[in-house]
Amino acid sequence: MSKDTFTALLVDDEELARGLVREHLQSHPEIQIIGECANGFEAVKATTELSPDLMFLDIQMPKLNGFEVLELMNPQPATIFITAYDQHALKAFEAHAVDYLLKPFSEARFEEALAKAKAKCIAGHVTVAHPAELSAAARDKWPLERIVVRDGSKVTFISLDKLDYVQAQDDYVELKTEGRGYLKQQTLASLENQLDPKRFLRIHRSFILPLDRLARLEQGLTDSWTAILRDGTKLPVSKSGYAKLKELIQ
Repeated sequence: MSKDTFTALLVDDEELARGLVREHLQSHPEIQIIGECANGFEAVKATTELSPDLMFLDIQMPKLNGFEVLELMNPQPATIFITAYDQHALKAFEAHAVDYLLKPFSEARFEEALAKAKAKCIAGHVTVAHPAELSAAARDKWPLERIVVRDGSKVTFISLDKLDYVQAQDDYVELKTEGRGYLKQQTLASLENQLDPKRFLRIHRSFILPLDRLARLEQGLTDSWTAILRDGTKLPVSKSGYAKLKELIQ
């Protein structure tokens, strides 16, 4: 596929940082900047409305960080991360991104990243690795404290402290919190990899349980077990899940 022009979205809460990207793009008439955003909410809205080919995305931003922005985008533009992380932290996910720019970056480094992103667009492979993989890879430096869920134009933040349990629903997970359920397009396995194993345990192929929600375990007529939560909810426990629970609660 040939492509002569590309649309770009600039996302950074610092005006000076966006200005620097604009300056570097001045020598690229094939790149049309169609929008600029100062936070993650604006980025999600702009991407939905404008469908840019390229996105220059800061990671550390108010409201939504860069990982959370990508989680809420489907499809995703060819994304170049802009970050102040050090090299050690970047190694965790650099192989999965189109490319990254480490602040402050040189013109040569910018040109290299831009060339990669344009090549991705021309080839038609614009999707980076699943954002959940990026978040999991960087977990040591960026612990998951909340889960973001998008329903149309609405974005909901679910604090892990208020999460009652998670249930697999085909290619989605249902997040149960405060008497409500929220669907998120993510596999149970990928979410499990993001969570702190000291706080959350996969007790069954279809369920993840926050350990502080467990009230007691009940044995069935056979060797089956059921987890009883503080609010009375009953969840099935597999043999392997029971073994893990027994080890933790002894």
